[in-house]
Amino acid sequence: MSEFLDILTHGRRFKAAVKELSLEQLQELAEKLEKIIEEKSSQAEADNQALAERNAKIEEIRKQMEAVGLSVDDIGGAAIKSAPKKRAPRPPKYKINVDGEEITWTGQGRMPTVFKAELDKGRNMEDFLI
Repeated sequence: MSEFLDILTHGRRFKAAVKELSLEQLQELAEKLEKIIEEKSSQAEADNQALAERNAKIEEIRKQMEAVGLSVDDIGGAAIKSAPKKRAPRPPKYKINVDGEEITWTGQGRMPTVFKAELDKGRNMEDFLI
């Protein structure tokens, strides 16, 4: 929680923070807080009403589905899209043996350092084709 909220929600800390305010300033502060409380309350009421309307619509649709003989499972399959298939990894295009270890590369992405070192020595990529 932020320091401001710690002070605001702790009785003694809040009282110490506002002790230098005049009575008029405290009343103005109380009015502002009351306005915020009313706004939050009306927003919560609107949210509850919207939720009740949504639940009523869901219930109405459920009853219509029952009347027709459908279930959620019947329409669930139509709404779900299959996950896109992953493509197969590309086959290696180049191969090099270093210290008995075979290192392959598809030719895409960052070039492995062993290939780079061999190219710096003067070899061609065609030398490593599989």
